Amino acid sequence: MKKLWRVSAFILMAALCAATNAQDKYPSQPIRMIVPFPPGGGTDLVARVISTELGKATGWALAPDNKPGSGGSLGLSLGGKAKADGYTLVMAQNANLVINPLLGTGNYDPVKDFAPVVLTASAPMVMIVAKDAKYKSLNDILAAAKASPGSIKFASPGVGTSGHLAGELLQQLSGTKFLHVPYKGTSQALPDLLGGRIDLFIATVASLMPQIKEGTARSLVVFDKARQAELPDTQTIVELGYPGGEAVTWWGVVAPAGTPREIVVRLNKEINAVLKNPAVQAQLKNGGADVHTGTGTVEEFVDLIKSDVPKWRSVIEKANIKPR
Repeated sequence: MKKLWRVSAFILMAALCAATNAQDKYPSQPIRMIVPFPPGGGTDLVARVISTELGKATGWALAPDNKPGSGGSLGLSLGGKAKADGYTLVMAQNANLVINPLLGTGNYDPVKDFAPVVLTASAPMVMIVAKDAKYKSLNDILAAAKASPGSIKFASPGVGTSGHLAGELLQQLSGTKFLHVPYKGTSQALPDLLGGRIDLFIATVASLMPQIKEGTARSLVVFDKARQAELPDTQTIVELGYPGGEAVTWWGVVAPAGTPREIVVRLNKEINAVLKNPAVQAQLKNGGADVHTGTGTVEEFVDLIKSDVPKWRSVIEKANIKPR
């Protein structure tokens, strides 16, 4: 009996030592970073900057792998089903990680199927009107909507996008009703906004800054708690009396659920170190992203995802949003 116990104890110790050695040697092979969108977009930019600079800082081999499809759901699905060994990561976005499953266009659970690693960057929504529009403030928009429900034509880059949900959330908080006009993207909506065929447009600050800087459009409200450095005179949704009205696109690294905690924590530490690099911050800022400068914990990212799910589920259900 004692001999059997000793053998079992030896096997257990050997297994523990092997696991510890494996963690110490991580990574011993290239790390795949799935990018759920085509090359050239915002998510691709964030993923490539992080991968490149993380490789330079650590000597690790990281390979971005673009897997576009189904509005970002294909890449998330592949990542969630990958082996949970730390060698497959995904540059997730709240639109594909959280919102797509709520709309029924993602076959994964944003909480159960992934191990959040670190939040990397974000970009708030902003509402704009044409430069010569009669609406000078958000209150003007809401007053007109209350006087004639459905008369305000509100455009977004598409059904279920962060811009669309920001507008629906505003209507729910303010007790107003707009007429949603979805487009296939920002470039398709802007001519109609500037031509007066729609009243307002909501998308990310980054995508609409060119029109604001050129003076062809005016910003009325930023959907965040803090004012944007690029728009210091534009009030936030919270300042205007709608706490909980924040709508922000964010990007963060996730791994398959079950990835060893030691690996997740190490990745968090190394990526946070990269995010503190001024050169990295400049690259992401130039791409329209507000960098989370290297202080985000795993737990904070977990909490963000868990809080986003009920928030946007409520908005989607109240607005009866269906995927197109």
